[in-house]
Amino acid sequence: MRHQSGGALFGLLGLLLPVFFLSLFSPLSHASAFSSDSVQNEFWNPLSDPGWRPCIQTTNAPSLPEKSRGYVQVFLDGGLNQQRMAVCDAVAVAKILNATLVIPYLEVNPVWQDSSSFGDIFDVEHFIDVLKDDIRIVRDLPDEFSWSTREYYATAIRPTRIKTAPVRATVNWYLENVSPVLQSYGIAAIAPFSHRLTYDNLPMDIQRLRCKVNFEGLIFVPHIRALGDSLVNRLRYPSDDSRATAGNYLREVTDSTAKKAGKFVVLHLRFDKDMAAHSACDFGGGKAEKLALAKYRQVIWQGRVLNSQFTDEELRSQGRCPLTPEEIGLLLAALGFDNTTRLYLASHKVYGGEARISMLRKMFPLMEDKKSLASADERAQIKGKASLLAALDYYISMHSDIFISASPGNMHNALVGHRTYENMKTIRPSMALLGQLFLNKNISWSEFQEAIIEGHKNRQGQIRLRKPKQSLYTYPAPDCMCSA
Repeated sequence: MRHQSGGALFGLLGLLLPVFFLSLFSPLSHASAFSSDSVQNEFWNPLSDPGWRPCIQTTNAPSLPEKSRGYVQVFLDGGLNQQRMAVCDAVAVAKILNATLVIPYLEVNPVWQDSSSFGDIFDVEHFIDVLKDDIRIVRDLPDEFSWSTREYYATAIRPTRIKTAPVRATVNWYLENVSPVLQSYGIAAIAPFSHRLTYDNLPMDIQRLRCKVNFEGLIFVPHIRALGDSLVNRLRYPSDDSRATAGNYLREVTDSTAKKAGKFVVLHLRFDKDMAAHSACDFGGGKAEKLALAKYRQVIWQGRVLNSQFTDEELRSQGRCPLTPEEIGLLLAALGFDNTTRLYLASHKVYGGEARISMLRKMFPLMEDKKSLASADERAQIKGKASLLAALDYYISMHSDIFISASPGNMHNALVGHRTYENMKTIRPSMALLGQLFLNKNISWSEFQEAIIEGHKNRQGQIRLRKPKQSLYTYPAPDCMCSA
């Protein structure tokens, strides 16, 4: 939490947490002011029919050009979900250019340090098969183009590399700038490529193709799906005798059909050092923490962080500060979730470590994560691989009853869009509202809860039509969905 302006949150926690814990650990907690059955039941109810359906079929029957104009390579930076969206754009660009797409190359992220390839994360056979009538895709370049590698482009300026693609480039830009390269050399390598295709003024068939890639073409490799299914099963059917002593993980329920499936919430807690530093917010660690985060900003972004020009209070009131584990706990409590709620924590590395989430664990003792649910043997294949860990979290998130993210970001955006497409309940925290409430030193619990419930009535996954410049991966209607 924070000093100075952050003292407001300390005050709120100091005032409310004793009350919370009386309710949390009381046998009558479900009837307390902390959590009412009516509020909680309302959140567990599925969304009503929105009147929209997935709609990704193109207006014209898919067809391939008689001859490909050449090969398109893309080199994708960022984390898993930024790369996921870029893959969808790459397919669309290849279609626009009547070119053959080479399976995208995933750069090693400087923060996550994961060298996983496209084929380590996504099912390549499925990807190619789903799109076989739309574009040509190859795993590797033919021998005559084998020289076109990342190392080749890193050592000198090359005429086949396109490095000036503007953010949100138009169809005309690709036709005017990339087509001539394909015509001259038979290959074009585009890097950087993230966010390099506009969301607006594109033919509907191209938009639908992007949707098809995102919602049908990209599935995770079998071992991620298998492990995800196992963990979802353990969340829905927890073992009566809790954890197996040898492996410290929940045992499989062999006869799950004999028990009623339980419900669970996925909490995506993006509170790592990278986000904490980039936010420029004060997290209550005093002078030492401020200096450490400032040094980190200098190393990673050379100190160029827009938020640095604002005070902590200004950032908080504008909703620019990521929610801490303590804050997300208060939000969940105000929404009606309590110590009987089964929670899955989707996160990589929480800034401050286990100590930082200890209060959240006390509030929600049934909270699980990858380590508590899976055995060491099961985790071995994904250990230390941030993209595969994120893929597992994504898969479990798509099978939860409710998803809630502690802060906006690529994972949040991707899952909000995917769950909207599937009409699944997804709570979007109102960051500005929460920031203002946490700044109020005199607020009571009942006032806080009332404001939270009222402020989130229409933030539960209801259809929101995409506006110009917004991402269709976050707002899939109307590009990927049709009104019934």
